[in-house]
Amino acid sequence: MTTRTASRNPFVALAPVRRRPYLTAVIFAVTLACGIAQLVHPPLYDAMHRDAARIDAGEWYRLVTGMFFQDAWAFGLVFNLAWLAVFGILAERVFGRVRWLVLYFTCGLFGQVMSYVWLNPVGAGNSMCTAGLIGGLAAVAMVASRRYGVVLPVQFRIMAFAVPVLAVADTLVHDNHGLPALLGLALGFLLLPAPVQVAQQ
Repeated sequence: MTTRTASRNPFVALAPVRRRPYLTAVIFAVTLACGIAQLVHPPLYDAMHRDAARIDAGEWYRLVTGMFFQDAWAFGLVFNLAWLAVFGILAERVFGRVRWLVLYFTCGLFGQVMSYVWLNPVGAGNSMCTAGLIGGLAAVAMVASRRYGVVLPVQFRIMAFAVPVLAVADTLVHDNHGLPALLGLALGFLLLPAPVQVAQQ
């Protein structure tokens, strides 16, 4: 296998088949619409966010709707959408759309459930979904050289191996992003895209 060095845009070398990030754009737009609706009509947040007491009362839909509203309101909306744009586009290009959906919503729902039963019973946000994408990308970066023949810059390799360490530390301090990131890492290894042979120029 020919080894390629990635520099300007490291993950592009891992996904030579160009995919337009339509799925990321759709989820971005839906999340943005929910966030704007929440800001315009604040009672909507009260009806949709994760709330353990109300979930116990049978409002299970909150485990899903909690992934589209933001407990940090305008700041959370801007911050979480920025992270979604960056890592969503990268993950969609590397994993493709079906694997992206699995990573995003499986990790997001897992984070919602774990928050509900243990870590943070009240809240909302798509950040746990994005944490799953980050975990998946970390898995790809860890095997980039061996599986794909792509030598990532050292800082990306360091960040990839730092993800599980930081995820465990995050969970130990009782934050709810570490577990979705760890699940994303595990799923990332299971969903690794097949190597693509690139014709040499």
